[in-house]
Parts: sequence; C-alpha cells; structure tokens
Amino acid sequence: MPRSILAEANLHEAIRPQVLGYHADIIAEVQGAIAANKIVIVGMRWNDAVWQARKLLQKAGQEFHYIEYGSYTSGWRKRLALKMWTGWPTFPMVFVNGTLVGGGSDLKALMKSGPI
Repeated sequence: MPRSILAEANLHEAIRPQVLGYHADIIAEVQGAIAANKIVIVGMRWNDAVWQARKLLQKAGQEFHYIEYGSYTSGWRKRLALKMWTGWPTFPMVFVNGTLVGGGSDLKALMKSGPI
C-alpha cells in the first residue's frame, strides 16, 4: 500500500516554495551520500540506537558512511525534514544499496538474515 503524501497540487501557491524547499540542502546531502556509499547511517548525537547500529557494522567489518544532525536539543528541524522525506519516524535511518531498511533493530535483523 503506497504511503499517502499530500500532492504538490494541493499546496497553496503561497506556501509551495516553503514546503518544497524545507531543508532541501539536507535532503540533497543525504541523497548524495546514499548515491556514493553502499551503507549510510543518518543519526544524532547521544542516541543509543544510533551508537548500536554503528557498532554492529563496525564489528561486522562493514564500511559505512555516517551523517549526524544535532542532538536531542539541536538540529531537530533538519531531522524533521528527513522524517518528512522518508516517512521514517526515528533515528537512525539506515540505507543499504540506496534503500531505507529502517532503524537499528531493522539493521540487526537484516544482518542476521544474511550478508548485506
């Protein structure tokens, strides 16, 4: 079932540029990292789930690219843009071969099922 997203045509013309440009630089940065790296983790400081995902890949000898946007008290607008873009509500966001696989526990389950 496809995720419901408000169509651009349903945005009033006065707010369309604001909505479409909301931290577009952050989205572009993550898209570039995804295109250039097999595994990308997008996270935030002081988040245990992010730390665990990174540690899991390090122990497995998997190379990955890590991008960090703030902490619990900073960078939330950038992280909100990423949540809106992906539809994924938590961090980390883990991408493998250009596909969002979920968060830390999803990465762990994927690695248990076989090589990534």
